[in-house]
Amino acid sequence: MNILHSVIVGKRGEDLIILHGFLGMGDNWKTYANGLSVLGYRVHLIDQRNHGKSFWSNDFSYSIMAEDIVAYCKTHSLEKILVLGHSMGGKTAMYLACYHSELIKAFIIADIAPKKYQPRHQKILNGLSQLDFGQITSRAIAEQQLSNWVKDASTRKFLLKNLYWLEPGKLGLRINIDVLKNVSEAIGLGLDSEAKSDVPCLFLKGENSDYILDSDGPIIKYHFPNSSQASIPKVGHWLHAESPKEFFKITSHWLSNNINF
Repeated sequence: MNILHSVIVGKRGEDLIILHGFLGMGDNWKTYANGLSVLGYRVHLIDQRNHGKSFWSNDFSYSIMAEDIVAYCKTHSLEKILVLGHSMGGKTAMYLACYHSELIKAFIIADIAPKKYQPRHQKILNGLSQLDFGQITSRAIAEQQLSNWVKDASTRKFLLKNLYWLEPGKLGLRINIDVLKNVSEAIGLGLDSEAKSDVPCLFLKGENSDYILDSDGPIIKYHFPNSSQASIPKVGHWLHAESPKEFFKITSHWLSNNINF
């Protein structure tokens, strides 16, 4: 059985798993994890399948990714975990809470709702799949090629964190772009009507993001009746990166009030 790659920050305390978003990796959350470890958490920075240093697979769905977390917990002897998931990782966390609720003590969802989303990433995926690693010998050349598809510099910087040296002079992508470029429909799926969980949870949105709308309140409560909601002002979908201090303050405070040490 393939087991997800992780970096574990902290040697003891409540086990908290962080699930990154689409095209991200656990390492994106290292600063946040360091802060939580000081507060007494043992944080597991997971790379989900086809991302980061985890295994590649043609099978890609939220139910499968939730099973990956179950297998990871069995391997590491984890019970009654805490989970924080952003975007795609938030959807994985929702599936985990609905279908494996016995495993979770509480969870936080960062800027994603349990509804269906239309494909949003196709231009980015096209750009990543068009990178010509026969010509790319530096990160600068990779960024130049990607700029034809992705105009926003901060988005390019985030995406190019997936570059790594296969060997001296030869770069590659850690993400499985051949699979991920075809999963837009799967990524956008909402929860089935029977999927519900009473596990305590927080849905935290960025004020300027359109991923969670005011009108999504009822569907969140339908699937997660024991949920609460909060917002970080003046930030978008990448709320944890745009306002890290406020994100840390809200999430750590909520966790301390919703778990029993």
